[in-house]
Amino acid sequence: MLLRAFVRSTALSLVALVCPAVSAALLASLDDWFPFLAYGFFALVIPASMIAMSFLFATRGMNSRARRIPFESGVSTGPPKQQRFTVSFYLTAMLFIVFDIEIVFLFPVAVVLNEVGTFALAEFGFFIAILAVAYVYIWKKGALEWR
Repeated sequence: MLLRAFVRSTALSLVALVCPAVSAALLASLDDWFPFLAYGFFALVIPASMIAMSFLFATRGMNSRARRIPFESGVSTGPPKQQRFTVSFYLTAMLFIVFDIEIVFLFPVAVVLNEVGTFALAEFGFFIAILAVAYVYIWKKGALEWR
């Protein structure tokens, strides 16, 4: 609330300097667009500051052997040996992603469930039923068994 008041007063003073007749209309539209402007400001400033800080604080002069060898997932002696993964590994990963995405769809409905009424509750239940049927199906097929 304090930030909004500060932005309002700053915007009003800047607009009053440029054109006093437009200040009331601009201030009204600023109240409507404040969340979007704040989001846009942070969406630009945060990545820009990360890039700027990486160039500002980079230590390029350190050229040792430890910095030249590859480092991937804790393996610092070179690339890892070739390793084959079983199909169950990929199947488990895909099932996790599918059910994880489905749960993401449940959150917005749960937030506004009181406002949207009984139809949304019925749709919510139908969606959960579809997820339950899919879960039982993959369970019976043995897709959740780690071999």
